[in-house]
Amino acid sequence: IEAEAVMLGQPISMTLPKVVGYRIDGKLSPWVTSTDVVLTITKHLRQIGVVGKFVEFFGPGVERLSIADRATIANMCPEYGATIGFFPVDLKTLDYLKQTNRDEAKINMIKKYMTEVGMLRNFTDESENPVFSQVYELDLSTVV
Repeated sequence: IEAEAVMLGQPISMTLPKVVGYRIDGKLSPWVTSTDVVLTITKHLRQIGVVGKFVEFFGPGVERLSIADRATIANMCPEYGATIGFFPVDLKTLDYLKQTNRDEAKINMIKKYMTEVGMLRNFTDESENPVFSQVYELDLSTVV
C-alpha cells in the first residue's frame, strides 16, 4: 500500500532506525574459538536489546577477526534481534576477494570506489569512526 501511495505522489513518513555502534577492541586468547566470539557477541547484543536497530561493528579488534568470523556474526543478527549486523569494507575484505579468485580489475574498481566515497575503513584509525546513536563495547580478551 505504501509503495502505491509513493508511486501516486503521496508523501509517507518513515522512521529511521537507530544505528548502534559495537566497538571491538583487544586481542583474543589463543584458546578462544570463533564460536566463543560469536556466541559472546550474540549474548551481549541480546542483553542490550537491539531489536529493530542497525548494528555496525567497528574498532581495532575487527581487524583481528577473520572474514568467516565477521560473516557469522553478521548472519546471527536474527538471533540478537537487529535488523542488520554490518561490518564495513576494509583491506581484509578486499584480500578475501583476491583469495576467492575474483577478477583483479573488479577488485581494483571496488577499492577505488570505496576509497573515493570514504567507505574503505581502517579500523585502527579512530578518526574514521562514524557517529552512532549508541555505542557498546567488547574487549576480545574477556571472551572465554
